[in-house]
Amino acid sequence: MLLLSEYLDADRARLIALAGAPARRRCLATHFSPRFAPMASLRMAQVLHMRGWTRLAKGPSLLNFLLFGLEVPARLDIGKALVLMHTQGRILGSSRIGANVTVYQQVTLGARTADLAYRLELRPVVEDGVTLAAGAKILGALTLHQGCTVGANAVVLADVPANALAVGVPARIVPAADGEAVPQGRP
Repeated sequence: MLLLSEYLDADRARLIALAGAPARRRCLATHFSPRFAPMASLRMAQVLHMRGWTRLAKGPSLLNFLLFGLEVPARLDIGKALVLMHTQGRILGSSRIGANVTVYQQVTLGARTADLAYRLELRPVVEDGVTLAAGAKILGALTLHQGCTVGANAVVLADVPANALAVGVPARIVPAADGEAVPQGRP
């Protein structure tokens, strides 16, 4: 079962590590920072949903939508150490999001057509260690494999291989220069 404090601690630690800030003790001010408050609300919705309180779980989800422009269904399975780099304008309507994923502003994950029933088989799967740059759109039943990066404003309509870089509209896979691996964390 999802332990709220365990997930929030992992989310907070990864956010601090990516920001390059020194580790600090957990305090109330941390939970109200503009980069972390949406995560606390998102995780609360997850916990409520997993405990069977599906109607109550809609409260924190609605709060995220109204305050931060973050649309995330409470039933979405999200791994530890998710980082939302900027707080406005995201739709995370995927089938599953793995651990250590970084999502920038204006990212959309969802089905290719209107799917108000939220059928998981129509939605993307995001594996561990993926980075989604600003404005990326990932649509349909596809997989973003481990460690890949989706570039800014790319429109992804097909699977992206592990450790690859997808850019453009529609997205295409770009090889790393001189055989180097795609940088992780920040695109």
